Amino acid sequence: MEKRELEKLESVELDEVRQSRDLPSPATAAQQPRNRARFSAATIIPVWIVLSSGVIIYNNYLYNTVNFKYPVFLVTWHLTFAAIGTRVLQRTTHLLDGAKDVPVSKDMFFRSILPIGLLFSGSLILSNTAYLYLSVAYIQMLKAFTPVAILLITWAARISEPSRKLLLIVLMISSGVAVTSKGERFFSWIGFLIQAGGVGFEATRLVLIQILLHGLKMDPLVSLHLYAPVCALINLCVIPFTEGVEPFRVVWGSIIGSYSHAMSAVSGAAASNATVSLVDASGELLAAIGEEAAPHITPFLLLTNALLAFLLNIAAVFLVGAGSGLVLTLAGVLKDVLLVAGSVVIWGGEVGILQSLGYSIALCGLVMFKVSGGK
Repeated sequence: MEKRELEKLESVELDEVRQSRDLPSPATAAQQPRNRARFSAATIIPVWIVLSSGVIIYNNYLYNTVNFKYPVFLVTWHLTFAAIGTRVLQRTTHLLDGAKDVPVSKDMFFRSILPIGLLFSGSLILSNTAYLYLSVAYIQMLKAFTPVAILLITWAARISEPSRKLLLIVLMISSGVAVTSKGERFFSWIGFLIQAGGVGFEATRLVLIQILLHGLKMDPLVSLHLYAPVCALINLCVIPFTEGVEPFRVVWGSIIGSYSHAMSAVSGAAASNATVSLVDASGELLAAIGEEAAPHITPFLLLTNALLAFLLNIAAVFLVGAGSGLVLTLAGVLKDVLLVAGSVVIWGGEVGILQSLGYSIALCGLVMFKVSGGK
């Protein structure tokens, strides 16, 4: 029984290492196909760190610099792009050969994929919405609480039993996050509760994966192939109740605006005037949204943002198996530290001594959890 619990927790650990906070992949286990290229840890880990950090920084840039404050729409766009991209890769490469080993029946869909997809959507929506209220650095610090949430859920569900070592780890991470929150200058209760909800959804999703999909071999890309279309449809049902038609108006206005700019450059003022008349006739002028709420989004930004998130999932496929569990754990910690430091440099935030101390305590607890195998 203890061996089975250890295997479950080790599988959860791999899932946590693969998280990117834009598109975390609900993989249960990793399996490298025989005809897939391999990369050394020294090669793939830096690539994964850059892509993972880049997705988070790019998303925050769109939300708070470009002023595109529509996280549900952006996540839905990412998932739609991923659903299309994985199907293109399935037909043109061997990266998704593992999908053939995952039979999806009607019963499996409603009992496993749909419930996990609902949790996946909730996690993505809440964790991305938090960037509207909290700094990137503080959100990364709060994510350190995820292992604690996983342990609490497994204990409550009697999947595993607490031990003295695990209780010490829970105390270390919890106290570290508490000290970090105390030192946050721009603390927001709304943002904190939203991020806490995101952590709760993510932890529940990871535990549910071990219960419902135990034994299935799915790497991050295969998981994305299965879950992206489901979660995209779920999010489309959520958008009318959260953001309405506004993000679609903004994106349509950006497309029309880009077309108008291109036409004016090629054909001169006459073509530009005709395009402006067309926009006026449609009643969807971007300026009509209002100066404060009008983001400077462009099709190029949306495409490159979704592409970066998709490349992160591809990199995660090669990351798994490139090094030992300890190496991947330390790589994840290094990524989080670099991301915290990078966000401070880019947006001019502040991380005080109290926050640094609290985050260091939480990270030590996180490393202890991974090294001990969650036991």
